Amino acid sequence: MQGCDAIVIGAGHNGLTAAALLQQAGLSTICLESKRYAGGMAATVELFEGYKFEIAGSLQFPTSATVSRELDLDSVPTIDLDVMSVSMRGIGDDPVVYYTDLMRLMTHLTEVHGAEAVNGMAGLMAWSQAPARALGRFDAGRPPKTLDEMYACATSEAERASITDLLFGSVTDVLDRYLPDRDKHGALRGMLAFLAVNTTYRGPATPGSAAALAFGLAVPDEDAVLMKKPRGGIGALTTHLRDLFTSAGGELRLRTEVKEIRVAGGRVVGVRTEDGSTLDAPIVVSCVAPDLTLTRLVPPGAVAADVRERFSHVDHRGSYVQMHFALDGAPEFAAPYELLDDPAMQAAIGLFSTPEELQQQWEDCRRGIVPADPAIAFQIPSAHDPDLAPPGKHAASAFSLWFPIEAGHADYARLKAEMGQRVIDKITRIAPDFARLITKHTTFTPRHMETMFAAPGGDYCHGLLHPEQMGPGRPGPNGYTDQPLGVEGLYLGSAGCHGGPGITFIPGYNAAHAALAND
Repeated sequence: MQGCDAIVIGAGHNGLTAAALLQQAGLSTICLESKRYAGGMAATVELFEGYKFEIAGSLQFPTSATVSRELDLDSVPTIDLDVMSVSMRGIGDDPVVYYTDLMRLMTHLTEVHGAEAVNGMAGLMAWSQAPARALGRFDAGRPPKTLDEMYACATSEAERASITDLLFGSVTDVLDRYLPDRDKHGALRGMLAFLAVNTTYRGPATPGSAAALAFGLAVPDEDAVLMKKPRGGIGALTTHLRDLFTSAGGELRLRTEVKEIRVAGGRVVGVRTEDGSTLDAPIVVSCVAPDLTLTRLVPPGAVAADVRERFSHVDHRGSYVQMHFALDGAPEFAAPYELLDDPAMQAAIGLFSTPEELQQQWEDCRRGIVPADPAIAFQIPSAHDPDLAPPGKHAASAFSLWFPIEAGHADYARLKAEMGQRVIDKITRIAPDFARLITKHTTFTPRHMETMFAAPGGDYCHGLLHPEQMGPGRPGPNGYTDQPLGVEGLYLGSAGCHGGPGITFIPGYNAAHAALAND
């Protein structure tokens, strides 16, 4: 039996955040990770010899200045991108080029897509401000807000209405208000719909889907950098956090799966690992999904039955495929998309569907139908980060909706192959040599993600961004605001907690500071 001051379960970005902060505060901390590498779903992994890929997350979301400062995140080298992404409404229309320079972006939108597009995007960003405050999207160290507190964030009737949109509206409702021209604004509407619903199991016309749009559009302030691309892939961030932790004296143990959080007399006393070993500690921070923590790791009698029951109903229905490709060279894009041959344009290429098509595809996937023309987020990160692939070669990835997760087990492999081929075919339509350049590739479905990362249902949000699973419906470090865990020394810090998914670090930060406040 070994002892320490604190144990952190999981070495993803939130687990490493919590572990680093606890260790830096003077608590002897051990971080336990079941896999052979740290980083979880924010890791850069060599899937094929010489080719490295971001398995899940690929961008650092806008980050709280407080969190960034405490974790020294600005010291992580990033890639300066002139173009963050290029979006198309499927095949055949003018792309939207998201220049990182705001004036250049506004000029492009005005000249190519019209002044209405600029005004519409400005309206959308204004619409998102009150919901961002209501969600506490960047509130480090603060608990989730109650519904009354969410509405109190509004400073006008218009802002109050936007919070109502957050709770009850759909993506389509909001887009129809600010970007109503379904043809002229098609690429913008398609990108925004995809941005929202990839964190849900709802189509863009489904009530409640607007919550995810508000979450995705939120920025801390007008000076915030929307996204950052770490050099070396997203794993550079978790490598930085691991180094912060271990350089302060923390201990990281890989291939060490926790099977039980030990509780005695209403408080945590440590953990038991898969090999039967026990570790003693008065603080345990669990950065696996909150429902897994409460229903599998904590003994049934250690928490009240109603607490355990509430955590057993989290919606985790991920519905996507993620594909990774080793390419023998750079693909060549066909007219009229020759602009994509410029490596500066290849950070992210969106081959999106309209919101109306996405809605129909979601409804079809629930009947076991693979989208005939799937929406795809495609990227070639080695185009601007060449160390991710061998010289002259490229590493590429694609993420696509909607995979029919409700189909029977017998059909799963067939549907996976079918959807993977349709993704390849669609990319090949704009880059005719793409399929020929593939030397190796792999396709991950939600089941793969669940197995690899213990993400229930393959849900990288650890709780989809539905309005009933946000705000007071998303737990904080001590459980739900109206229903605490009731186990002293146990803290929750995964993406399923307040602060939410994406590479924001806030759930791990909040858990560490809650533990320190009570230590």
